[in-house]
Amino acid sequence: MDDERPDVLTIGRLAHRTGLPVRTLRFWSDEGAVPPVGRSAGGYRLYDAESVARVELVRTLRELGLGLDDVCRVLSGRTTVAGVADAHVAALDAQIRSLKVSRAVLSTVAKRGSTVEETALMNRLARLSAAERKQIIDEFKEEVFGGLDDPRLLDRMRAFSIELPDDPTPEQVDAWIELAELVRDPGFRANLRTWMELNTPIPGQGRPPGASIWWARQIVQTVTEVRKGGVAPEGPAAAEVLSELFGDADRAAVLRSLEAGIEAGAEHYRRLVARVRGQNWSPDATEELEWLARALRAADQT
Repeated sequence: MDDERPDVLTIGRLAHRTGLPVRTLRFWSDEGAVPPVGRSAGGYRLYDAESVARVELVRTLRELGLGLDDVCRVLSGRTTVAGVADAHVAALDAQIRSLKVSRAVLSTVAKRGSTVEETALMNRLARLSAAERKQIIDEFKEEVFGGLDDPRLLDRMRAFSIELPDDPTPEQVDAWIELAELVRDPGFRANLRTWMELNTPIPGQGRPPGASIWWARQIVQTVTEVRKGGVAPEGPAAAEVLSELFGDADRAAVLRSLEAGIEAGAEHYRRLVARVRGQNWSPDATEELEWLARALRAADQT
Protein backbone atom coordinates (compact mmCIF):
# COMPACT_ATOMS: atom_id res chain seq x y z
CA MET A 1 0.00 0.00 0.00
CA ASP A 2 1.06 3.63 -0.62
CA ASP A 3 1.06 4.42 3.09
CA GLU A 4 3.65 1.71 3.65
CA ARG A 5 6.24 3.27 1.31
CA PRO A 6 9.24 4.69 3.22
CA ASP A 7 8.97 8.05 1.41
CA VAL A 8 5.32 8.49 2.32
CA LEU A 9 4.11 9.38 5.81
CA THR A 10 0.77 8.79 7.39
CA ILE A 11 -0.43 11.52 9.73
CA GLY A 12 0.62 9.33 12.66
CA ARG A 13 4.18 8.99 11.32
CA LEU A 14 4.25 12.72 10.55
CA ALA A 15 3.27 13.40 14.15
CA HIS A 16 6.07 11.11 15.34
CA ARG A 17 8.63 12.86 13.08
CA THR A 18 7.64 16.39 14.14
CA GLY A 19 6.70 15.79 17.78
CA LEU A 20 3.27 17.39 17.31
CA PRO A 21 -0.09 15.86 18.28
CA VAL A 22 -2.09 14.20 15.50
CA ARG A 23 -5.07 16.44 16.28
CA THR A 24 -2.92 19.56 15.67
CA LEU A 25 -1.67 18.25 12.33
CA ARG A 26 -5.17 17.26 11.33
CA PHE A 27 -6.43 20.77 12.13
CA TRP A 28 -3.60 22.40 10.18
CA SER A 29 -4.28 20.05 7.30
CA ASP A 30 -8.02 20.84 7.30
CA GLU A 31 -7.21 24.58 7.25
CA GLY A 32 -4.86 24.16 4.27
CA ALA A 33 -1.63 24.96 6.08
CA VAL A 34 -0.23 21.43 5.69
CA PRO A 35 -2.24 19.76 2.89
CA PRO A 36 -1.69 16.05 2.24
CA VAL A 37 0.21 15.08 -0.91
CA GLY A 38 -2.21 12.25 -1.54
CA ARG A 39 -4.52 9.65 -0.10
CA SER A 40 -4.04 5.98 0.63
CA ALA A 41 -6.27 3.31 -0.86
CA GLY A 42 -8.18 3.46 2.39
CA GLY A 43 -8.65 7.24 2.11
CA TYR A 44 -6.08 8.20 4.75
CA ARG A 45 -3.99 11.35 4.30
CA LEU A 46 -0.42 10.93 3.15
CA TYR A 47 2.52 13.30 3.52
CA ASP A 48 6.14 13.42 2.32
CA ALA A 49 9.49 14.91 3.37
CA GLU A 50 8.48 18.36 2.16
CA SER A 51 5.46 18.12 4.45
CA VAL A 52 7.83 17.74 7.40
CA ALA A 53 9.61 20.97 6.44
CA ARG A 54 6.24 22.69 5.95
CA VAL A 55 5.12 21.60 9.41
CA GLU A 56 8.30 23.09 10.92
CA LEU A 57 7.65 26.40 9.13
CA VAL A 58 4.05 26.48 10.30
CA ARG A 59 5.14 25.70 13.85
CA THR A 60 7.74 28.51 13.77
CA LEU A 61 5.22 31.07 12.50
CA ARG A 62 2.62 29.97 15.02
CA GLU A 63 5.14 30.21 17.90
CA LEU A 64 5.83 33.78 16.78
CA GLY A 65 2.15 34.49 17.28
CA LEU A 66 0.88 34.54 13.69
CA GLY A 67 -2.67 33.41 13.15
CA LEU A 68 -3.31 30.38 10.96
CA ASP A 69 -4.95 32.57 8.30
CA ASP A 70 -1.74 34.61 7.99
CA VAL A 71 0.33 31.43 7.92
CA CYS A 72 -1.75 30.09 5.02
CA ARG A 73 -1.41 33.38 3.15
CA VAL A 74 2.38 33.20 3.50
CA LEU A 75 2.56 29.58 2.42
CA SER A 76 0.30 30.19 -0.59
CA GLY A 77 2.46 33.10 -1.75
CA ARG A 78 -0.29 35.70 -1.29
CA THR A 79 1.99 37.64 1.06
CA THR A 80 5.51 37.48 2.43
CA VAL A 81 6.81 36.57 5.86
CA ALA A 82 8.30 40.07 6.08
CA GLY A 83 4.96 41.73 5.31
CA VAL A 84 3.08 39.68 7.88
CA ALA A 85 5.87 40.16 10.43
CA ASP A 86 5.71 43.94 10.02
CA ALA A 87 1.99 44.00 10.68
CA HIS A 88 2.41 41.60 13.58
CA VAL A 89 5.11 43.78 15.16
CA ALA A 90 2.70 46.74 15.11
CA ALA A 91 0.02 44.60 16.74
CA LEU A 92 2.47 43.36 19.37
CA ASP A 93 3.56 46.94 20.12
CA ALA A 94 -0.06 47.91 20.75
CA GLN A 95 -0.53 44.83 22.93
CA ILE A 96 2.63 45.60 24.91
CA ARG A 97 1.47 49.18 25.51
CA SER A 98 -1.88 47.88 26.71
CA LEU A 99 -0.17 45.39 29.01
CA LYS A 100 2.02 48.15 30.46
CA VAL A 101 -1.10 50.18 31.22
CA SER A 102 -2.72 47.14 32.84
CA ARG A 103 0.41 46.51 34.91
CA ALA A 104 0.54 50.13 36.03
CA VAL A 105 -3.12 50.14 37.05
CA LEU A 106 -2.82 46.86 38.95
CA SER A 107 0.37 48.09 40.65
CA THR A 108 -1.42 51.25 41.77
CA VAL A 109 -4.44 49.24 42.96
CA ALA A 110 -2.17 46.97 45.02
CA LYS A 111 -0.26 49.93 46.46
CA ARG A 112 -3.39 51.87 47.43
CA GLY A 113 -5.56 48.92 48.43
CA SER A 114 -8.22 50.31 46.09
CA THR A 115 -11.89 49.37 46.03
CA VAL A 116 -13.60 47.95 42.95
CA GLU A 117 -15.03 51.38 42.12
CA GLU A 118 -11.63 53.07 42.47
CA THR A 119 -10.04 50.38 40.32
CA ALA A 120 -12.59 50.92 37.55
CA LEU A 121 -12.00 54.69 37.66
CA MET A 122 -8.21 54.32 37.50
CA ASN A 123 -8.52 51.93 34.58
CA ARG A 124 -10.68 54.42 32.67
CA LEU A 125 -8.28 57.28 33.39
CA ALA A 126 -5.28 55.22 32.29
CA ARG A 127 -6.88 54.23 28.98
CA LEU A 128 -8.08 57.67 27.89
CA SER A 129 -7.11 58.73 24.40
CA ALA A 130 -4.66 61.58 23.86
CA ALA A 131 -7.58 63.88 22.96
CA GLU A 132 -9.47 62.92 26.12
CA ARG A 133 -6.39 63.52 28.29
CA LYS A 134 -5.90 66.92 26.64
CA GLN A 135 -9.51 67.84 27.35
CA ILE A 136 -9.07 67.10 31.07
CA ILE A 137 -5.96 69.29 31.23
CA ASP A 138 -7.52 72.09 29.15
CA GLU A 139 -10.57 72.23 31.43
CA PHE A 140 -8.27 72.33 34.46
CA LYS A 141 -6.16 75.14 32.97
CA GLU A 142 -9.23 77.21 32.12
CA GLU A 143 -10.67 76.96 35.63
CA VAL A 144 -7.39 77.59 37.46
CA PHE A 145 -5.66 80.09 35.18
CA GLY A 146 -8.43 81.56 33.03
CA GLY A 147 -8.98 85.31 33.33
CA LEU A 148 -5.78 86.04 35.22
CA ASP A 149 -4.23 89.26 33.96
CA ASP A 150 -0.61 88.13 33.71
CA PRO A 151 0.88 88.00 30.18
CA ARG A 152 3.86 85.91 31.30
CA LEU A 153 1.58 83.39 32.97
CA LEU A 154 -0.72 83.22 29.97
CA ASP A 155 2.21 82.58 27.65
CA ARG A 156 3.42 79.83 29.94
CA MET A 157 -0.02 78.22 30.09
CA ARG A 158 -0.48 78.30 26.30
CA ALA A 159 2.74 76.35 25.93
CA PHE A 160 1.94 74.11 28.90
CA SER A 161 1.03 70.53 28.03
CA ILE A 162 1.02 67.21 29.84
CA GLU A 163 1.39 64.36 27.37
CA LEU A 164 2.02 60.70 27.96
CA PRO A 165 4.50 59.37 25.38
CA ASP A 166 3.36 56.70 22.91
CA ASP A 167 5.23 54.11 24.95
CA PRO A 168 4.90 55.27 28.58
CA THR A 169 6.62 53.55 31.45
CA PRO A 170 4.48 52.07 34.24
CA GLU A 171 5.71 54.93 36.46
CA GLN A 172 4.43 57.51 33.96
CA VAL A 173 1.03 55.81 33.71
CA ASP A 174 0.82 55.66 37.51
CA ALA A 175 1.66 59.37 37.73
CA TRP A 176 -0.94 60.21 35.07
CA ILE A 177 -3.66 58.33 36.98
CA GLU A 178 -2.87 60.29 40.14
CA LEU A 179 -2.58 63.59 38.26
CA ALA A 180 -5.87 63.08 36.44
CA GLU A 181 -7.61 62.38 39.75
CA LEU A 182 -6.01 65.47 41.28
CA VAL A 183 -6.84 68.00 38.55
CA ARG A 184 -10.46 66.81 38.49
CA ASP A 185 -10.81 67.49 42.23
CA PRO A 186 -12.86 70.71 42.75
CA GLY A 187 -11.14 71.39 46.07
CA PHE A 188 -7.68 71.21 44.53
CA ARG A 189 -8.74 73.48 41.67
CA ALA A 190 -10.19 76.05 44.08
CA ASN A 191 -7.07 76.08 46.28
CA LEU A 192 -4.74 76.33 43.30
CA ARG A 193 -6.84 79.17 41.87
CA THR A 194 -6.58 81.06 45.18
CA TRP A 195 -2.83 80.60 45.14
CA MET A 196 -2.55 81.80 41.54
CA GLU A 197 -4.61 84.90 42.31
CA LEU A 198 -2.22 85.78 45.16
CA ASN A 199 0.65 85.51 42.68
CA THR A 200 -0.96 87.50 39.87
CA PRO A 201 0.25 91.12 39.50
CA ILE A 202 -2.25 93.91 40.11
CA PRO A 203 -2.42 96.15 37.02
CA GLY A 204 0.10 98.97 37.34
CA GLN A 205 2.06 97.22 40.08
CA GLY A 206 4.93 94.75 40.16
CA ARG A 207 4.73 91.05 40.83
CA PRO A 208 3.45 90.19 44.32
CA PRO A 209 6.09 89.24 46.90
CA GLY A 210 6.63 85.49 46.95
CA ALA A 211 5.28 84.93 43.45
CA SER A 212 8.60 83.56 42.25
CA ILE A 213 9.12 80.99 45.03
CA TRP A 214 7.55 78.11 43.19
CA TRP A 215 9.31 78.83 39.92
CA ALA A 216 12.76 79.86 41.22
CA ARG A 217 14.54 76.66 42.15
CA GLN A 218 17.54 78.61 43.46
CA ILE A 219 15.40 79.54 46.48
CA VAL A 220 14.77 75.87 47.16
CA GLN A 221 18.45 75.10 46.66
CA THR A 222 19.43 77.78 49.16
CA VAL A 223 17.06 76.36 51.78
CA THR A 224 18.32 72.83 51.04
CA GLU A 225 21.87 73.88 51.84
CA VAL A 226 20.77 75.75 54.96
CA ARG A 227 18.84 72.71 56.25
CA LYS A 228 21.83 70.47 55.61
CA GLY A 229 23.81 72.86 57.76
CA GLY A 230 21.40 72.26 60.63
CA VAL A 231 19.92 75.77 60.69
CA ALA A 232 16.62 75.85 62.59
CA PRO A 233 13.80 77.89 60.99
CA GLU A 234 13.16 79.71 64.26
CA GLY A 235 16.78 80.80 64.87
CA PRO A 236 18.69 84.01 64.04
CA ALA A 237 20.57 82.30 61.20
CA ALA A 238 17.23 81.65 59.49
CA ALA A 239 16.41 85.37 59.69
CA GLU A 240 19.62 86.09 57.79
CA VAL A 241 18.58 83.61 55.10
CA LEU A 242 15.22 85.37 54.73
CA SER A 243 16.96 88.71 54.31
CA GLU A 244 19.20 87.20 51.64
CA LEU A 245 16.26 85.70 49.77
CA PHE A 246 13.63 88.46 50.05
CA GLY A 247 15.39 91.65 51.03
CA ASP A 248 12.88 94.27 52.15
CA ALA A 249 9.90 92.60 50.48
CA ASP A 250 6.63 92.34 52.39
CA ARG A 251 7.27 89.15 54.39
CA ALA A 252 3.58 88.75 55.31
CA ALA A 253 2.66 88.72 51.62
CA VAL A 254 5.42 86.23 50.90
CA LEU A 255 4.10 83.98 53.67
CA ARG A 256 0.51 84.21 52.40
CA SER A 257 1.61 83.12 48.96
CA LEU A 258 3.77 80.32 50.35
CA GLU A 259 1.05 79.00 52.66
CA ALA A 260 -1.51 79.09 49.87
CA GLY A 261 0.78 77.03 47.67
CA ILE A 262 1.43 74.51 50.44
CA GLU A 263 -2.28 74.20 51.18
CA ALA A 264 -3.04 73.72 47.48
CA GLY A 265 -0.43 70.98 47.17
CA ALA A 266 1.36 72.87 44.40
CA GLU A 267 4.62 70.99 44.94
CA HIS A 268 2.90 67.62 44.73
CA TYR A 269 1.19 68.77 41.53
CA ARG A 270 4.51 69.96 40.07
CA ARG A 271 6.10 66.60 40.90
CA LEU A 272 3.29 64.64 39.27
CA VAL A 273 3.63 66.69 36.08
CA ALA A 274 7.37 66.02 36.06
CA ARG A 275 6.82 62.27 36.55
CA VAL A 276 4.29 62.10 33.70
CA ARG A 277 6.86 63.79 31.49
CA GLY A 278 9.56 61.36 32.60
CA GLN A 279 11.49 64.09 34.46
CA ASN A 280 12.09 62.10 37.62
CA TRP A 281 15.28 63.99 38.32
CA SER A 282 13.30 66.92 39.72
CA PRO A 283 13.63 66.80 43.55
CA ASP A 284 10.72 67.07 45.95
CA ALA A 285 10.93 70.47 47.64
CA THR A 286 8.05 70.01 50.11
CA GLU A 287 10.25 69.97 53.22
CA GLU A 288 12.24 73.00 52.04
CA LEU A 289 9.08 75.03 51.43
CA GLU A 290 7.64 74.07 54.81
CA TRP A 291 10.95 75.09 56.47
CA LEU A 292 10.70 78.44 54.70
CA ALA A 293 7.11 78.94 55.90
CA ARG A 294 8.14 78.18 59.50
CA ALA A 295 11.00 80.66 59.22
CA LEU A 296 8.67 83.36 57.91
CA ARG A 297 6.17 82.74 60.71
CA ALA A 298 8.95 82.90 63.31
CA ALA A 299 10.28 86.15 61.84
CA ASP A 300 6.76 87.64 61.90
CA GLN A 301 6.53 86.97 65.64
CA THR A 302 9.80 88.68 66.55
